[in-house]
Amino acid sequence: MKGKLYGVGLGPGDPSLMTVRAVEAIAEADVVAYHSARHGRSIARSIARRRLRDDHIEEPLVYPVTTETTDHPGGYRGAMEDFYAEASARLAAHLDAGRTVAVLAEGDPFFYGSYMHMHKRLADRYDTEVIPGVTSVSAAAARLGTPLVEGEEVLTVLPGTLPEEELTARLAAADAAVVMKLGRTFPKVSRAFERSGKLERARYVERATMSEERTSALADVDPDSVPYFAVAVLPSQVDSGRPVREEGEGEVTVVGTGPAGPLWLTPESRGALAAADDLVGYTTYLARVPVRPGQARHGSDNRVEAERAEFALQLARRGRRVAVVSGGDPGVFAMATAVLEVASQPEYHGVPVRVLPGVTAANAAAARVGAPLGHDYASISLSDRLKAWEVVEERLRAAASADLVLALYNPGSRSRTWQVGRARDLLLEYRDPGTPVVVARDVGGPDERISVVRLDGLDPAVVDMRTLLLVGSSQTVAVRRGDGESVVWTPRRYPEA
Repeated sequence: MKGKLYGVGLGPGDPSLMTVRAVEAIAEADVVAYHSARHGRSIARSIARRRLRDDHIEEPLVYPVTTETTDHPGGYRGAMEDFYAEASARLAAHLDAGRTVAVLAEGDPFFYGSYMHMHKRLADRYDTEVIPGVTSVSAAAARLGTPLVEGEEVLTVLPGTLPEEELTARLAAADAAVVMKLGRTFPKVSRAFERSGKLERARYVERATMSEERTSALADVDPDSVPYFAVAVLPSQVDSGRPVREEGEGEVTVVGTGPAGPLWLTPESRGALAAADDLVGYTTYLARVPVRPGQARHGSDNRVEAERAEFALQLARRGRRVAVVSGGDPGVFAMATAVLEVASQPEYHGVPVRVLPGVTAANAAAARVGAPLGHDYASISLSDRLKAWEVVEERLRAAASADLVLALYNPGSRSRTWQVGRARDLLLEYRDPGTPVVVARDVGGPDERISVVRLDGLDPAVVDMRTLLLVGSSQTVAVRRGDGESVVWTPRRYPEA
C-alpha cells in the first residue's frame, strides 16, 4: 500500500502560528522532508523543530544553486529541473514503500513555495493533502499594524525578480501591493517604488514574526542589509490620510482613460487616478473611475473645458494633486489642450502639468476591424462649434486629395445633423463609391456597434456624437472572412513604391 503525501504550510516563522492540522500532519508522518541551502540550514526545519521526533526519517532537499550562476549545461533552469526530478524521486521511493511523507513549506505551500514542484510531480500518483499556512503577506501586514486592503481595493502581489520596468508599471497601477523575494533585487524594487510615485507610502518587513524581525519605511532601508526573506508593502490607502502639501506644491495630471472603461487604462494612468486628491472632468468620464475614500470628485458639463481647466489649476496652486480626466487620449480633441492653454497664463506658470496618453478612439475602432490605419492617415473633427465649417471642408479636401485614410471625430450630435452627409458627398468627389467606411459607436462600451459600409452607403442617421468614422484611402481593402466578419486594412506599401 502506498503512503500519503502532505504539503505542510508552516506559516511565516513563529512556530506558534502553525495550524493544528499542520502539527497533526507532521505527527502522522514517517518522513519529514524540507528544502535547504547547501550550508544545510533549513528555515522550514527550524520552524517545525519542536514537532520532530527521533524516529522521523529526515530528507533534506538541498538546492544545488541559490543564485542563477551555475556551470550546469542547461543553465539555472536545467540545474533546478534536475534537482526537482531527483528530489521527487527520493520522496516517491518512500511513498512506494508505504511511508507517509510530510514536505515542510514556509508560509503557504502554494504561495511561491518550493513544495509545489514536488506536488506537480507526485500528486497525480499518490494520495495527497495540502495544508494551507499563514503567508508572509498576512504576517507582514499584521506586524506593521496597518490594513493591507479594504473595501474595493485590489491587492497586487509581485515577485521582486520581475524586470524593473514591469515592477514600475504594476506598482503604478496598484491600490495596494506586496513585493516578495527581495535580497539582491531590493535596489531595483526600491527604484520601481520611487518611479511609480509610491515610495512615500511603502513599508519594509524583514523576517516577519521571527526573532530577527525588522520593520521600517522602505526608503530608510540599507540595500546591503536586505535578506531574501523580506517584503516591501504598499498598504491600504483607506483612512491612511493623503499627504498634506503646502500652497504651491500641487500638480495637475491630464489622464487619458481610453475610449471606454478600465480595460483601456494604462498602468501609469491608473496609478495617477488612484494617487490624486481631486478628480476633475466631464461627468461621463468621471463615472469610469472607481470611487476612492478621501478623494474629491468635481464633475461638470462637456462644454466648459476652459473653466474646468482653470478650476483644476487653482486646486493645484492650493497644494492639491489633481487628475483631469479625459476620454481617449487627452491630446487628441480632448482636455490636454485646454489645460495647457490656461496653464500658460503667468499666474499658473509654477504649477507642474503632466499629460498621460490614452488609447485614442481612432486606434480602438481600427483595432476592432483590423488595420485600416496601417498607412498614412489624418484625424479631422467634423465639429464646427470651435471652427468654421469652411475650415472643415478645406481640410477634408486637402486630406482626401492626398489619398489619406481619414479618422473623423465628432461627426454628429443632436444639434449637428447635416455635417456627415456633407462630408460624405465631398469625399465622393475624390474617392470611389465603394471605399470602405468603418462606423464605430461606443467602442469598448456596453452599446458598442461596429459596421463596415460603402462610402456611398454611409447613412447620417446612424451617426451621433459617440460615433467615429474611418474612411479608407484608394488602397484600403475590406474582406469578409470565413467567420462572416469584415476585416479592413490599408497596405503599408503604396503602389508607386
